Amino acid sequence: MSLKARIADDMKTAMKARDAERLAAIRLLMAAIKQKEVDERIELDDAAVTAVIEKMVKQRRDSITQYEAGNRPDLVAKEQAELAVLQDYMPQQLSEAEIEAIIDAAIASSGAAGSKDMGKVVGAVKPQVAGRADMGAVSARIKAKLAG
Repeated sequence: MSLKARIADDMKTAMKARDAERLAAIRLLMAAIKQKEVDERIELDDAAVTAVIEKMVKQRRDSITQYEAGNRPDLVAKEQAELAVLQDYMPQQLSEAEIEAIIDAAIASSGAAGSKDMGKVVGAVKPQVAGRADMGAVSARIKAKLAG
């Protein structure tokens, strides 16, 4: 079953269970997927759906940070509930050791010697960790390894 079909099935299940919070989060996700399909005039595959989910997860994390700074616990709770639903559809996250191994292999295979070669390493690592790790954190690790 495709990821998009699984999300649609989960939406029906949430409707039947009258789970309003989960249903609202899934509807937001389905709307984002449909918007992307309309904008690009294509049918999204699992990788593209995962990219949409990843973007929404990042938005929720940023919102949570902002709401915590603004002392809005009601909005923090709402965003955290949406984040939990979205993370159900993300692939299994990589462990710290797996990320390190991927970065080390990319540095070795690309022959990167310093920070000027960061683009090569990021280009090699990104397809392997897409959706399974935060690229901002991975980029910071690569930068630290190449600098040190």
